[in-house]
Amino acid sequence: MEPIIGSSPAPAEMAGLVKNGSTASFMADVIDASHDAAIVVDFWAPWCGPCKQLGPALEKAVKDARGAVRMVKINIDENPELAQQMRIQSIPAVYAFKDGRPVDGFVGAVPDSQVKQFVARLAGAAAGPSPIEEALALAKEALAAGDAARASNIYSQILQHEPGTAEAVAGLARIAIDRKEFAKARQLLERVPKESAQHAEVAAARTALELAETGAKAQGAVGELRARLERNAADHEARVELASALFAAGEREQAVDELLELVRRDRKWNDEAARKQLVKFFEAMGHGDPLTVAARKRLSSILFS
Repeated sequence: MEPIIGSSPAPAEMAGLVKNGSTASFMADVIDASHDAAIVVDFWAPWCGPCKQLGPALEKAVKDARGAVRMVKINIDENPELAQQMRIQSIPAVYAFKDGRPVDGFVGAVPDSQVKQFVARLAGAAAGPSPIEEALALAKEALAAGDAARASNIYSQILQHEPGTAEAVAGLARIAIDRKEFAKARQLLERVPKESAQHAEVAAARTALELAETGAKAQGAVGELRARLERNAADHEARVELASALFAAGEREQAVDELLELVRRDRKWNDEAARKQLVKFFEAMGHGDPLTVAARKRLSSILFS
């Protein structure tokens, strides 16, 4: 009876599934060989701690694929010119080649389960999110955790593989906005391909930039704006400017409170300016953000009370 999973390769074949490569052998070991099977290239170095964790997991997953995938290990200390050609900026860096070209990849140590999924997809044994989608998820997690440097690195790697990826451009733009690098954020957003210009995350980043630039101009006047409101709580213009300044400073909840207070006092003022500004806040924060969800409920309660 024919095995359901497939027969195991002979010991000699198993031994050849993982090999050390070099600049000189890269064409034969990776480019040419990738026409016969998917080739995983692991860029590593002896001093890299995460590499020592990832390497064995990759080797095991490759061997478990029973010949459908092979692996080539490249020591970047011994092959700096190859690492430069491949634009390796951090390690571990893993690329997958098929039919002479890179098709998948990821940067940094990842859990064993993700390593198995990565190799399984290459072997045609499983379906799942693409490496780009996985990288985007990792970048968002890093950004949410406050690790902007790691998020920026991942987004940059994504754009090296797939230039113009809307989510990656928007992510880098948001990082630039948080760092008050408004000109850089604008340049990034202006380079988004026309077909992605209306992408939700690009639009949200563009709104966030607009709010940040407007709010930054008013930040120095926060004290004055508060004083104006103390003298006259009906100074609606001061309240809108204060909300913008607070939002730009990261005081999002206070900014939302100020606008909700204005809607409560005079929802029709200046062609519903407070409500429209709140909508911009919601877009910039993201429609799934807990503050957005809570503020929408409060806004609805005021409008329909």
